[in-house]
Amino acid sequence: MKKIVVIGGNGQLGSCIRKIAPNFESNYEFVFADSKMVDITNEDLVQSFIADQKPDFCINASAYTAVDLAEKEVDKAYAVNAEGVGYLAEACKQNKTVFIHVSTDYVFDGETNIDYSEDNFTNPIGVYGESKRKGEELALENNPQTIILRTSWLYSEFNKNFVKTMLNLFAQKEELGIVGDQYGQPTNANDLAEAIMTIIENPYKTYGIFHYSNYPETTWFEFAKKIAEFSNSKIKLNALTTEQYPTPAKRPKRSTMSLDKIEEIYKIKPKHWENSLEECVEILSN
Repeated sequence: MKKIVVIGGNGQLGSCIRKIAPNFESNYEFVFADSKMVDITNEDLVQSFIADQKPDFCINASAYTAVDLAEKEVDKAYAVNAEGVGYLAEACKQNKTVFIHVSTDYVFDGETNIDYSEDNFTNPIGVYGESKRKGEELALENNPQTIILRTSWLYSEFNKNFVKTMLNLFAQKEELGIVGDQYGQPTNANDLAEAIMTIIENPYKTYGIFHYSNYPETTWFEFAKKIAEFSNSKIKLNALTTEQYPTPAKRPKRSTMSLDKIEEIYKIKPKHWENSLEECVEILSN
């Protein structure tokens, strides 16, 4: 039986993988590791943990995701999103472990009208994106058996995310302003978890960078409108410009990613974001 270690096992994506793990337990043993079990910013602890577990696959679902706070906590963001990723990749290489790392659309600056491919030039405009790009670089440098999945606008029924925040605000307010000029692809973390397991189960591995999200693109405002529709909320939503809603960290204006590569190589067909959102809102409403 093969072993899968999930770093960040109590996070949003880790929880989604945990949810579907019983479907795969006849072939895989799962180990869900939180920060108490292994601190990925400590190289010695990472080395000893991976050497002890000797997993066939290591999924790094941990990350520093506080986009605005990262502008102040630069060292912390890099420790988790960059150096820690490098330590994991190196330890996986030494133990012949396939390393699967989750990255972000924020490695792009968003200044284009063309969907970003995996080969497009990265140019992050904030510390969060910069730290994630460095993590990608270290992962690929330290372990040739690395698969990087860039995703975007992740949400689920677990942990803190945009969908749950909106539902809470809808219950408290009569009117809300949402940014309407930033484009991207909302992604249900449950779908990403399924995609990761599809890749693991594929006997013919292609390594490198892949994009995975739901499709097509939308704005935060349209995303919020659908959350309201699916939750039967009567809240009044107003579209704001980025200038009307200033934040400490800049966001890409349009970070839409091409999904052709993962569909072609791994035969993974992403879902429409509205369908996946409706499923999530239904779970949260029950």
